Amino acid sequence: MITLHFIRPGSVTPPVVTEAQVKPGQSLMSAAMAADVDGIAADCGGALSCATCHVLIGEDWIDRLPPPGDDELAMLEFTAVARTRRSRLSCQVELTDALDGLTVELPPTQY
Repeated sequence: MITLHFIRPGSVTPPVVTEAQVKPGQSLMSAAMAADVDGIAADCGGALSCATCHVLIGEDWIDRLPPPGDDELAMLEFTAVARTRRSRLSCQVELTDALDGLTVELPPTQY
């Protein structure tokens, strides 16, 4: 099992952290949806045709992921919250054992 940490920033201090135990092989988006993580809309269901599963990968983790493909980079231009170096679409991040402990920050909105 892989442990994921989803951080929901906002007016609450400290931020709300949801921990999820998931199996490798699924997307970060599907793992978040299965764990009822609030903050990922996933309107297209992982078809890479929206940007409502935008997440910010933890600084210590971003270089451990394969780089985003051209289609993901193009779709990241449509995120509701400004894209950063840590921005990824969670539907495009495949979970592996190497990502055990991954920290993911959720943007304040997907719209």
